[in-house]
Amino acid sequence: MNEIDFNEERIKFGKHVLKLRRKIKSVEYQNRSISQQELADNSDYITKKTLGQIERGEVNFQFETLVALAQVLNVSLKELLDY
Repeated sequence: MNEIDFNEERIKFGKHVLKLRRKIKSVEYQNRSISQQELADNSDYITKKTLGQIERGEVNFQFETLVALAQVLNVSLKELLDY
């Protein structure tokens, strides 16, 4: 069996989340992508700190966080996991 490099997978997933976030336009700042703080403010479940850790591939997170992340990014779970 092939070994899975979980650290590498977290980093790739984090880059995908960052790319998805950058597709969302900021309401506060014209011609800019939404910030981590602005995105976190739109969620009752995800903080700026958690979002930053996910984007940097530093943290394992629960399924509930994954669902909340998909919701706040306005993507399906399938699209979120298609990195």
